[in-house]
Amino acid sequence: MISCDLIVIGSGPAGKRAAIQAAKWGKNVHVIEERQSVGGVSVHSGTIPSKTLRETVLNLSGWRERAFYGRAYRVKDDITADDLKQRLNMTLNHEVDTLEHQFARNNVNITNGHASFVDPNTIQVAMPDGKTQTFRSERILIATGTQPHRDTTIPFDGERIIDSDEILSINDVPGSITVIGAGVIGVEYATIFATLDAKITLVEPRDSMLDFIDRELIDDFTHQMKDCGVNLRFGQKVSGVRRDGDGCIVELANKRVIRSDMVMFAAGRMGNTADLKLENCGLDVDHRGRLALANPATFQTHVPHIYAAGDVIGFPSLASTSMEQGRIAVFHAFGNEAYAHDAPEYFPYGIYSVPEMSTIGMSEEEVLERGIPYECGICRFRETSRGQIMGLKHGLMKLIFSMKTRRLLGAHIVGEGATELIHIGQAVLNLRGTLDYFVENTFNYPTLAEAYKVAALDAWNRMPHEMNG
Repeated sequence: MISCDLIVIGSGPAGKRAAIQAAKWGKNVHVIEERQSVGGVSVHSGTIPSKTLRETVLNLSGWRERAFYGRAYRVKDDITADDLKQRLNMTLNHEVDTLEHQFARNNVNITNGHASFVDPNTIQVAMPDGKTQTFRSERILIATGTQPHRDTTIPFDGERIIDSDEILSINDVPGSITVIGAGVIGVEYATIFATLDAKITLVEPRDSMLDFIDRELIDDFTHQMKDCGVNLRFGQKVSGVRRDGDGCIVELANKRVIRSDMVMFAAGRMGNTADLKLENCGLDVDHRGRLALANPATFQTHVPHIYAAGDVIGFPSLASTSMEQGRIAVFHAFGNEAYAHDAPEYFPYGIYSVPEMSTIGMSEEEVLERGIPYECGICRFRETSRGQIMGLKHGLMKLIFSMKTRRLLGAHIVGEGATELIHIGQAVLNLRGTLDYFVENTFNYPTLAEAYKVAALDAWNRMPHEMNG
């Protein structure tokens, strides 16, 4: 039996950050990773692969240049699955190599194998060679991530009827895909493959998508999706899915039928907890396999010395927030609470669709619900010189300000570079900055960042004259 200061189950963003933070204090840390390579879902089937696929598609399809050269413009006419995988494999190998180096440099011990609880302090690991190893610690962090939810009524075959992980290993680029589920993952893959001119049908039982994003942004995004040929079927439930020769048929509850080359089911994810034998340590999970926290501020579960972080605890399920959760958890686990500063109230969301979206702070709907007097400013990217240079026909930035204090309440962006641009809004919002920052400061010209000044001036012009000096 190996005794250590901290056992971390999972080497994704939360597990990595937690393990390295503890190791920097000289703690004896053991990370248990079921895969043969470190990185977890983020590196192997989630964040990094999907974003790499997106960038590859945008480059090979010539999507960014079509405003100048027409919709028929292509960098490569016949884009194959091998083309998509080539860049993907290079990126993943680099990520794994970087992570292995970080673990080695910080003296973090890695054991490959499947972990399960023997008791609240003991973990048994079944290793690939058939042997087992037992670890014991007074502190354990569960950071096992998630896997796609698989509806039992869907006849997955790994070839034509697939989940959102399996789409990364397809052998050919389909001419048409039916995507079931208009959450973040479904929307991202639907728009990525639409950029390859695949015929996409997006099916969602709810009447809307991405409800946490400002509706004005979603309206603009929806228009762009339709402009790319994505067929939206909202408010419609799937009653059946089946193979039909080399293709698939999706039957809707309203009796309509959708035929496509491929079906991707992307209706949520499940926590990777089913085989941890949590009953041996006194923990339970919800219907989606997610762990509940007894103290969300410290990431302690209902067993005080067992912590959980990352996607396995649910919302917001972002790689960025998972890293911070892992870091904060080990500060509390080792009694360094004085250094575990609370995270800022607002953090950015990035949706890596085509076009991408990013948002921070309150949406206009939230501001209205709270009864806060406010004003909005809008800048469309085509209004900026950089937007014209880049050939951007779409894209907008929306800023929301308090009428009383002039403070920035929310920043919402859809369009090229949204996930990068949002960090200017993030800094101003979390530092309690006001409209005046954007109006009075100078931005590089020409840049898309100049949209902040244009949007702020738009809001300034709408405010009562006496408020503007």
